[in-house]
Amino acid sequence: MKLFKKYIIIAVAMVGFVSSVAQAQVVRKRNGNDRNRDKQNGAQVTDRMQSFFEEEPTSEADLMWMRVIYRQLDANNDNNAPLFFPEEKTQDQENLFRIIMRLLANNQIQAYEYLDGREIFTDEYRIKVRDMLDRFHVLYDEAKGSTEKNPKFTIDDSDVPANEVLSYYILERWEFDSRSNQMRTRVEAICPVLHRSGDFGGEAMKYPMFWVKLQDIRPWMAQQYIFTDDDNNLPKYTYDDFFLLSMYKGDIYKTRNLQNKSMMQLYPDEDARHRAQDSIQARLDSFENKLWIPDREEIIAKREAEEAKAAQMEEENDSTSVKEDEDNATVKEDKKSSSRSSRSSRSKEKSNDRKPVKRKETKVKESKVKSNSNSAVRSVRRRK
Repeated sequence: MKLFKKYIIIAVAMVGFVSSVAQAQVVRKRNGNDRNRDKQNGAQVTDRMQSFFEEEPTSEADLMWMRVIYRQLDANNDNNAPLFFPEEKTQDQENLFRIIMRLLANNQIQAYEYLDGREIFTDEYRIKVRDMLDRFHVLYDEAKGSTEKNPKFTIDDSDVPANEVLSYYILERWEFDSRSNQMRTRVEAICPVLHRSGDFGGEAMKYPMFWVKLQDIRPWMAQQYIFTDDDNNLPKYTYDDFFLLSMYKGDIYKTRNLQNKSMMQLYPDEDARHRAQDSIQARLDSFENKLWIPDREEIIAKREAEEAKAAQMEEENDSTSVKEDEDNATVKEDKKSSSRSSRSSRSKEKSNDRKPVKRKETKVKESKVKSNSNSAVRSVRRRK
C-alpha cells in the first residue's frame, strides 16, 4: 500500500512537470488587432527604457560657465534633411514631427508654450493639446478611453501638417562642468515651426508651435533609425545620435541677453549680423582651449609647427621673388626687342618717305633745265 501511494505521488508530480513545460513552450500568436495597434502607437517604450535616458539636472553650483544659444535648423540645409524625411509615414520610418505629434496625441509627453526667449518648462506653462490643435487647425477625433485628466486624440496621418513644418528652433546649452572639467553641448528643447501662407498667397509666415524637452522624447528617438548620406541609404544613426553628435547645422538667431533681443533686432544689417554670428560661434569653439595652460609637449609641438610654417612661407616668398625677377627680365627683353623693332620700322618709313620726294624734285629740275636750254638754242637759230 505504501509503495502504491509513492507511485501515485510520483505520477502526479510527473504530470505537473510535463504540463508546466508544455505551458512554457506555448507561443502566443499575434492577431491582426495587435499588429494594427503597434503600427498606430509606434515604438513601445517601457518605464525602464525611459529611466535609462533620464539625466540628473546639472546644478548651477557645479558650472563655471554657461551660454544659451538659439538656432534655426532649416530644411533647405542638406545636413538637416534627416529631420524632415520622409514627408509621408512609411512602414519602417517616420520623420521627427510625426513622432512628436503622435506622442502628444497619446498624452505620452508634455509640450510648453513658446515665449520667444523666456522659455520656462514648468507645469504653469504647459499647453493643452486640444487648444494647440484648434489653434493650428489640425483635425482630430477623441480617442477611445480619453478622459479629462488623461486626454487622448486620434489624428489621421494625412491631417498631420508635416509638409508645412520646414524648420525647427532648438535651445542649446554650452556648459563647462567643474566636476568633470569638460565642456559639453546639449540640446535642451526643440520647437517645430510651421511655414504657412495667407489666404491670398504671398510669402510664408513662420509660426512656432510649442517647445518639447528633448529628454522626454529621447527613448522614442533612439528607436527610429535614419540615414544621413545620399551615397549610403543604409540607416546607421538614430535621431538621438543626430542630436548627441551635433550632426545638424543651423544659424544662431538669438542668444540669451539682458535686452531679450534677437540677432535681427541687434544687427539689422545682414552683413553685420553674419559677422556677429561667426564671432559668437568662434568664441564658443575656442572657449575650452583658452581655459588650459599647455604642457611642455604641446608648447614644443606648437613651436615646431610655427617654425615649419615660417620656413614654408620663406620658401614661397623666395620662389615668388625669383619668378618675379624672371618675369621682369623677360619684360625688359620684350621691351628692348620691341623698341628695336619700332626704331627699325620708323627708320624704314622715314627713308621710304624721303626717297620718292627727292626723285620727284630732281626730275622736275632736270626737266626745267632741259626745256630752258632747248628754248635758248632755238631762239638763237631763229634770230640768225
